[in-house]
Amino acid sequence: MYKITDVKVLANYCIRLKYSDGTEGTVNLSHLVGKGVFSLWNNYEEFRKVSIGSSGELVWGTEVDLCPDSLYLQITGKKPEELFPNIKKEFIHA
Repeated sequence: MYKITDVKVLANYCIRLKYSDGTEGTVNLSHLVGKGVFSLWNNYEEFRKVSIGSSGELVWGTEVDLCPDSLYLQITGKKPEELFPNIKKEFIHA
């Protein structure tokens, strides 16, 4: 929905993001370091190589990408229903 237009790497695996709607904020990604594909970030210099992909997502080479919507939700504290009003809650009875 919203594209990341600027990213700045901060200390301790934090990143400062700016979005196409002007929203800005900081996200701490340290909890991901060393887990699965995020083992790439065990080398902090690899973490610093972040860039913005063609769809406004964050990418680290071809190994890691992060959804701009999920990061937007973290920054704003909004719920998915607020960004995507067509999401319906369905109850499944088993």
